[in-house]
Amino acid sequence: MSKFRVVHYINQFFAQIGGEEKADYKPEAREGFVGPGMAFNAAFGQEAEIVGTVICGDSYFNENLDSATKEVLSLIRGFSPDLVIAGPAFNAGRYGMACGTVAATVEEELGIPAITGMYEENPGADSFKNLVYIIKTRNSAAGMRDAVKIMAPFALKLVRGEKIGASVQEGYLPNGIRVNFFEKKRGSERAVEMLLKKMKGEPFVTEFPMPDFDRVIPNPAIKDLTKSKIALVTSGGIVPKGNPDHIESSSASKYGKYDIGGVDDLTQDTYETAHGGYDPVYANQDADRVLPVDIVREYEKKGKIGSLHQYFYTTTGNGTAVASAKAFAAAIGKELVADGVDAVILTST
Repeated sequence: MSKFRVVHYINQFFAQIGGEEKADYKPEAREGFVGPGMAFNAAFGQEAEIVGTVICGDSYFNENLDSATKEVLSLIRGFSPDLVIAGPAFNAGRYGMACGTVAATVEEELGIPAITGMYEENPGADSFKNLVYIIKTRNSAAGMRDAVKIMAPFALKLVRGEKIGASVQEGYLPNGIRVNFFEKKRGSERAVEMLLKKMKGEPFVTEFPMPDFDRVIPNPAIKDLTKSKIALVTSGGIVPKGNPDHIESSSASKYGKYDIGGVDDLTQDTYETAHGGYDPVYANQDADRVLPVDIVREYEKKGKIGSLHQYFYTTTGNGTAVASAKAFAAAIGKELVADGVDAVILTST
């Protein structure tokens, strides 16, 4: 019996080419497995083997979405696979978007099964969970071994054409499709058991998880704006012309800090947006439409506020992982507090 042919899609990091400095790496195909593909290949046993690996840098893929997708698909097609595995991407936003795009495109255009793996807060998970099977993983590559243990058997089940059970049984993220199955205990008995565990403070797993939203307690209102230092922070991607820190157009891995001391107006000759999630024309014509330096500076001159902070902070919000956004906020907030900032005007797109 011949083995199923598998192609593995990974980014520049897992291909051991480099980190962010190699994120613009162009699509490349290699024979056999690379990096984490070794674990998948071993888990497949005698049923399947990775015949080829396709590699692409995260920035290159997301910044050249249409052309990169075509390039990657062409390389995958060249191996004549029966199955494609993308990632897993864990909580890496750009990688997640790339894995989701590759898996969905493979199923749509090549007509063969494809799966990927992601942490549930990865923006790629929300974008593609209804299009492809996404195995739920931990939020970092430390969970690679656990991910492979679930992804490899599920991939084999998929390529064999076997019936796929419910998400709670198989380990994939809920995709809106309900699958009936029989529990060993009836609902009333399970409910009482959960209640007793909750009352005792013991761990339990609910059958109806509710969304978990962050609750931020607002600070007291500023009593006197005329003596307050105000800072500007934006997820709208406003950057000095040329985007000197190369902030990504989506799934940002960094933020920028820029000096606006003495700047009264953000002109089209000096500032632009790096954001890839909205029409940039109006922001590029006048970046003050997203980052209102002009009006805040006017308020400063009229004495309506104490002062405008010397620096503004910026990143792109579209597709950026929640964990990354929280990390940016913590770092930026720490600096603002240290600089004596009293309030922040946070703008989006």
